[in-house]
Amino acid sequence: MSLKNALLWVSVVALVLLLSSRVSRAQAASDSDIVAAITQMENDAVKADLAGDKTFYEKALAKDWTGGDSDGTFYTKAEMVKLMGQTDKNKTNSESISDLKVRVYGNTAIATYKDTYDAMFKGQHRARTVIDTDVFVKMGGEWKQVASHATKTK
Repeated sequence: MSLKNALLWVSVVALVLLLSSRVSRAQAASDSDIVAAITQMENDAVKADLAGDKTFYEKALAKDWTGGDSDGTFYTKAEMVKLMGQTDKNKTNSESISDLKVRVYGNTAIATYKDTYDAMFKGQHRARTVIDTDVFVKMGGEWKQVASHATKTK
C-alpha cells in the first residue's frame, strides 16, 4: 500500500469516527427529548385523573390500547374512556407517581413507576400503591400509549 493510500484510509477512518460520535450525541439528545415527552405524558395522566378528564385518554391512548389493572382486569381504550366519563362512579381523590424511569428503543418507549392513589373506581373505594409499566410508540409524529399494566405492591 502506498503512502497516499494509507493517508486516504486514515482520513476515511477518522471521518467515520467523527461522524459516528456526532450521531451518538444526536441520538442521546433525541433520547433525552423522548424521555422528557414521556415523563410529561405520565404527569399529565395524573392531572387528567385528578380532573376526571377523559379527553386526555382519548388523545393519549392508541386506538387498540389495552391496559391491565391491579385487580386483574384488562380494559380497552373504549372501556377506559367510558369509565372515565362516569364521574359518579369513578373519581380520583389523590394520586402521585414516583420512581419514574423511561427507557427508549427507537420509536418505542417504556415507562415504569410507582403510583399511589386514593380513588373511587366502578363505585368501589381503592387506596393503594401499584407498580406500573406503560408502553409508548411514536405514531404519525405523536407518542401514543399502546399498553399498560399495573400490579399491587407487597
